[in-house]
Amino acid sequence: MTKVTQNQTGLEPMGHALLCEPYDPEIKASKIMIPDSVRSSSKMREMRAIVIEVGPDAFTGDVHMTKRASPGDKVLISKYAGVIVKSPVDGKDYRLCNDEDVFCKITAESWEEVGVKDPVVKTSKVA
Repeated sequence: MTKVTQNQTGLEPMGHALLCEPYDPEIKASKIMIPDSVRSSSKMREMRAIVIEVGPDAFTGDVHMTKRASPGDKVLISKYAGVIVKSPVDGKDYRLCNDEDVFCKITAESWEEVGVKDPVVKTSKVA
């Protein structure tokens, strides 16, 4: 369960908008090193985000639309959705996107979190 995040950014989403904070999943030790400059430039393209606040009209436009995210949820959003904004309070970058850009909640970040110790990847041979 994710912790509910309180909006202290000085930004308030309006209409169908969601205010999200992009995050990087935990990076485990590896032989491949990604420079910080590359990691920071690709951060806003990353589709993982934590919902900070939901606009008052979000998830209400279509009769078939259900509420897909609440403050504190980790979600996947469209890759280049919305606009990148800098908070006037804390100076961090956030993303404002539409409610339609949320595709799913993230409930696990690793195989271990879903109870799989060593996943077997099956490959098929191409004829």
